[in-house]
Amino acid sequence: MIRLSRPVRAVALAAAGLLALPAFAQSQLTVVNFGGANGAAQKKAYVEPFNKTGTQIVSVEYNGEQAKIKAMVETKKISWDVVEVESPDVARGCDEGLFEKIDWSKVGHKADFMPAAIHECGVGIFVWSTVMAYNGDKIKTAPKTWADFWDTKKIPGKRGMRKGARYNLEFALMADGVKPADVYKVLATQEGADRAFKKMSELKANIQWWEAGAQPPQFLVAGDVVMATAFNGRIDAAQREGKNLQVAWTGGIYDLDYWTVVKGTPNKDAAMKFIAFASTPEAQAVYAQNIAYGPTNKKALAKLDAKTLSGLPTAPANAKDALQFSIGFWADQGEALEKRFAAWAAQ
Repeated sequence: MIRLSRPVRAVALAAAGLLALPAFAQSQLTVVNFGGANGAAQKKAYVEPFNKTGTQIVSVEYNGEQAKIKAMVETKKISWDVVEVESPDVARGCDEGLFEKIDWSKVGHKADFMPAAIHECGVGIFVWSTVMAYNGDKIKTAPKTWADFWDTKKIPGKRGMRKGARYNLEFALMADGVKPADVYKVLATQEGADRAFKKMSELKANIQWWEAGAQPPQFLVAGDVVMATAFNGRIDAAQREGKNLQVAWTGGIYDLDYWTVVKGTPNKDAAMKFIAFASTPEAQAVYAQNIAYGPTNKKALAKLDAKTLSGLPTAPANAKDALQFSIGFWADQGEALEKRFAAWAAQ
């Protein structure tokens, strides 16, 4: 073993310290989102500004696969730190111990946030809506209701729908005359579920399924479908590109996405700093200016102009006939309904 003299050792330690500085300054945090227009808006509003704090964000895209998170937690090989999840997944993942509990004292004042944004394992990022969209160049009479969406005589052509039970069963009941306020009450019964599947069967031959958020606008622009269920932010992005895609807001289903912190991440402190940064009114206002999703921090609304506000799911005109997605209902009955849907879709 070679022993260094004290002065030489001091120089060596100082050099080692200098070598360690860039690594410390460039510490990394892996943030996972759904990509697309949402990912692009997050990059401008959250990722690029946060990178200037000395922590570099590594952005990863996924399609909501909870199994990947579960595998990481179970094997204790955590490669993701902060993950954007949909509302049913924040509840289920919390129950399964996949996410860290949120220390809200590090995020901000709860009173500043809409109540739905506050979860023990998640922080609401934005309000989004699954809506009816159509190509304004291809449809002469604009559809206004889900009954119109189902009416293939009045408006011939294929319909794009997300492959799964969520949202579709609610839309089916609204198409069958159930008021938005009564949808979950009806769907919770055996008769109501049967009614929803019967209504879905009426449209089945005219459905083109989609599985990624980018597909509905692509289908609409290509003319593969005349109408589609779609995330309103994806339609907003297409409009910004000059496409004449339109939204019918009646009976849209609004929901929140949440930031979660993967259980066992060694970067928990940095993860909470990122979430706190992304939850400020200033950052959320920039996000809403880049995609038509509503802020969860109510103080962000004062920083937005009237035109931006009018395109958000939270705008009074857009929200008046909307339905809030029920996390509780889908947590209780989702597994059985998704299995039934898979069997129905395969027939």
